Amino acid sequence: MADVAHSGNSRDNEDEGDDQPELDRDPLVARGHRRKKQRSFWKELPILVGVALLLALLIQTFIARVFVIPSESMEQTLHGCAGCYGDRVLVDKLVYNFTEPEPGEVVVFERPSSWNQSEFQANRSSNAFVSWLQDIGAAFGLAAPDEDDVVKRIVAVGGQRVECCDEQNRVLVDGEPLDEPYVFWTPIAARTQESFPPITVPDGQLFVLGDNRNNSCDSRCQGGGGANGMVPVDNVIGKVRFIVLPPSRWRGVGDHDPQVNAVALQAAPLGVGLVAAWPTLWVGRRVRTALKSMRSGETARSSGDEP
Repeated sequence: MADVAHSGNSRDNEDEGDDQPELDRDPLVARGHRRKKQRSFWKELPILVGVALLLALLIQTFIARVFVIPSESMEQTLHGCAGCYGDRVLVDKLVYNFTEPEPGEVVVFERPSSWNQSEFQANRSSNAFVSWLQDIGAAFGLAAPDEDDVVKRIVAVGGQRVECCDEQNRVLVDGEPLDEPYVFWTPIAARTQESFPPITVPDGQLFVLGDNRNNSCDSRCQGGGGANGMVPVDNVIGKVRFIVLPPSRWRGVGDHDPQVNAVALQAAPLGVGLVAAWPTLWVGRRVRTALKSMRSGETARSSGDEP
């Protein structure tokens, strides 16, 4: 009886084993069956876009940012003329964490509170949502910035005395004329800059001018000029490095130092004279050595001919 009962249990177990689903018999299929279903591309797309925007926002906040040039005050270095496609420029926001702004550098800065004029009017919608979208677009260089973002070129820094102009219509810094090949003169304007009285730039301040010299309101006229026209170094957002759009204008933005080159140009004649002096001295020494050798040889021969 015990054997029969045991045999019956065995058959029952076998039957139960035969009735198990095929998925349980194949561990690979079972694991795949339990694996979570992957999200579709259209469900992941908003996440990818959100991550990309977040990374772009972090980069533009701490490393580099794209700005739209909305005014023509920096023509022709930067295009921002009315009715044209304004340049999109990449602004380096890290450089001034390690160095100080220098003459000749093109910088973007927040308009100082002493400046009472804006060179352009930001076209912001009266609709709050649309205006918010425009602000987001401005942060990514897709729309014009607000009126408080300005781009100019540094001409003088703290402690330097700047004035205009000398007999050749050049700006002077510490009494020396600047070399400014980047200045743009419009065809209808005379190549004459508006003069302004001498002023010493306070420490921690910058004196800035537009490259389109006769069509720029800058340190000469903002706030009535003088101390009100200065730009605090703390207001500088970053240094303009490249023109990134439109493609036809892809290029770097130079930082030609007008002060260093002006001194170099004045010293050029002296430098040329020094360079030319070396070969002249070398030739002179060679000639003197040859003459001495010839005289020594003649003296020796004369001595040998004597009885």
